[in-house]
Amino acid sequence: MQSQCAEIQSQISGRVLEITINRPERKNALTMAMYSAMADLLNAAADDPSVRVVILTGAAGIFTSGNDLTDFLGGSATGDESPVYLFMQALYNFPKPVIAAVAGPAVGIGTTLLLHCDLSIAEDDAVFQMPFVNLGLCPEYGSSFLLPRIMGHAKASELLLLGKKFDAQTAADVNICNEVVYAGEALDRARVYAAELAEKAPEAVRLTKKLLRQGIHENGLATIREEANHFKTRLLSEEFREAATAFMEKRPADFSRFD
Repeated sequence: MQSQCAEIQSQISGRVLEITINRPERKNALTMAMYSAMADLLNAAADDPSVRVVILTGAAGIFTSGNDLTDFLGGSATGDESPVYLFMQALYNFPKPVIAAVAGPAVGIGTTLLLHCDLSIAEDDAVFQMPFVNLGLCPEYGSSFLLPRIMGHAKASELLLLGKKFDAQTAADVNICNEVVYAGEALDRARVYAAELAEKAPEAVRLTKKLLRQGIHENGLATIREEANHFKTRLLSEEFREAATAFMEKRPADFSRFD
């Protein structure tokens, strides 16, 4: 099972598929082609009996700095047929265990995709952030529904409205990740858990995952769709254009002229 994109690497070993985001020169920022490749790998793995567990990780001690804003300035990043949405659906509906091994920056969807993994291991140098409001955008990937339920309304409001960075221990404390390990150890720990899961009864594992998620599945899916509709509108907004331009020009965004 090979990726069709050079910036997404994949390998299967011992019934475990590892998917690696490999664009370190851009801090593993995600492009449309990279989303398409990950969606294709997950969809293929869902129906492949030789794969029982998936590990998601990033190369060079970086998980992902989030979306490549150049792609998103075109305003075509959302919608039912967009690569981003297809990836979201592929991971959200994936029937087998997914383990994330997180190091370095995990920004935007780099944080919110963890809400759809079954286990997440973070290195102690990992830095998380959901800067959607800072970019003139809104929450995505069901985060406005899931975050208040796993950490409470007050903390979810703090992380989504202020968009500040937070460390790995905070991520563990608010239930975004399961465990914090030393730098350089997340992938090894993920492989240990993956090997253990790959030896368990596969149907029992899949059924347990399904039962764990059934109470939130439909509501989460509806929220993802609603967020995506708003997100698409926000990508066409002057607020986002100002924020993205400011980011590229390495200056603070100026929202003073907006009502």
